[in-house]
Amino acid sequence: MAIKRKKETKHRRQLTTVDEVTIRLHIELLEEGGYVATSPDVPGLVAEGRSVMETVEIAQGLTRKIVESCLDHGDPIPPALANLNHTSLDLLVPVGIR
Repeated sequence: MAIKRKKETKHRRQLTTVDEVTIRLHIELLEEGGYVATSPDVPGLVAEGRSVMETVEIAQGLTRKIVESCLDHGDPIPPALANLNHTSLDLLVPVGIR
């Protein structure tokens, strides 16, 4: 058990050296109101919010939790999350105007 904890600590230390990664989100408007996001880069990610921004924020938090769970259980991290990319980014960012 102590060996496993040491290994998990090593993985967590490696994770803290990663600044940020980008993932793709697919966001849909729900008929009953609000939005839902899924990601082809993060299996199992389903986030629901009242606005696009809230949905994105929830997806970010869930993605971190999914990575933590992978590390805790010795499961592989989804490949899209393991590749740190320090290149420039062009993002479409929602801005509420009302």
